[in-house]
Amino acid sequence: MSNDKSRVESLSTNVLNKIDKKTRMITAFFYVGALVLGVLVGMYGSDVLNNTMNYITIVFTRLFSFIAVPIIALALITTLAKLGKGSKSGLIFKHTIFYTLFTTILAAIVAAILFSILRPENVPAEVSGAASAPPPNATSYVDHILSIVPNNILQPFVSGNVLSVLIIAAFFGVSLALMEDGDKKKVLLNFFEGLQDILFTIIKAIIFILPLGILGFTAQLTRELEAGILLDGLVTYFTVVVGSNLIQMFVILPLLMLARGLNPLKVARGMLPAVTVALFSKSSAGTLPVTLASAEDNLKVHPKISRFVLPICTTINMNGCAAFILVTSIYLMQNAGYEITTTTIITWIFISTIAAVGNAGVPMGCYFLTISLLSSMQVPVLLMGVILPVYAVIDMIETSLNVWSDATVANIVNKELKDKIDNDDNDTKLPESELTSELLKQ
Repeated sequence: MSNDKSRVESLSTNVLNKIDKKTRMITAFFYVGALVLGVLVGMYGSDVLNNTMNYITIVFTRLFSFIAVPIIALALITTLAKLGKGSKSGLIFKHTIFYTLFTTILAAIVAAILFSILRPENVPAEVSGAASAPPPNATSYVDHILSIVPNNILQPFVSGNVLSVLIIAAFFGVSLALMEDGDKKKVLLNFFEGLQDILFTIIKAIIFILPLGILGFTAQLTRELEAGILLDGLVTYFTVVVGSNLIQMFVILPLLMLARGLNPLKVARGMLPAVTVALFSKSSAGTLPVTLASAEDNLKVHPKISRFVLPICTTINMNGCAAFILVTSIYLMQNAGYEITTTTIITWIFISTIAAVGNAGVPMGCYFLTISLLSSMQVPVLLMGVILPVYAVIDMIETSLNVWSDATVANIVNKELKDKIDNDDNDTKLPESELTSELLKQ
């Protein structure tokens, strides 16, 4: 009987894998097809067709802005609420948060330095949207920081003030985490998770029709190139985004491991399966089972540490996202006519770090979040449409960096606390939260 059951499960798994592989192939076909068709439309399309493509780009830009603020707020609330579990693991939690914030801010600093060195040139105003935008206001960052402190719970959501939304969401999440366990807390958490599931369904629908958006944006970009508009600055922008991720991956994180007494080559060999899966899946959460197995089986990370640290890192440790938000935001602000000073860059190092943590693993979260941040500052985001067709490549590299950073944090925390965990005879329960099981289910 058990053999028959195992056989059925094995057959079911094989069928699901084939279906999943077929789905990925169909998705890739539509994405590539949209890119090719977009180029053809941009080169040979009539004025009516080109105006239709422009209409599509406006619709998708609005859809991105519409979904971003609520999904980011709900993701942060549910994440912080779940991180409140496992109070016996306070020591592990403190180390995890420290290294998570440390590696994320390092990623932002690397991106800021590379941007300052290469200084991508502006694209023409008609491509960035600056031609039809009002001139930037002269509001100081002191005034801007004051404006993000909410005085009304609904106003930030209505106006799209993302940083205010993040503050409100953080207060709600932490407060929910500190509530005593009971029916009230369970009902509230289920309510927020239910809303989050609804918005995830909407996101899946948007991603399903995303090839149409890629078609519109690609056609628009091709039309601009056909008109003789040079986008050399955009190439430099992509170089800064990808280059900062690669420097963080191959230089900064290995140096951090060396400083903490770890062999980065040994860790890289052990975590290679997880980083490879992350590269092609573009999902840190989907890679989590492989990340856990690689850490525990290949590198002997203590299960009490790996099963607590890695789910948290998967949710809030976004090195690649911090770099993308910083570079993209500053570049779009520069194109909109804002003066990019040292103070501007330093300010955005902290903004991008906080925003990346608040991203909480939302699908295309970095892209949505960047649009929302800039829209709340009245910065034209038309250029985000030009970035969209190649965002899939950026997303692959970012996800690999995020998983590699998760592994870095987990191995450092393991080295620093493994002996204390082994000697703690009183704590026999694994400090894994509901977050672990929820992400493993995914």
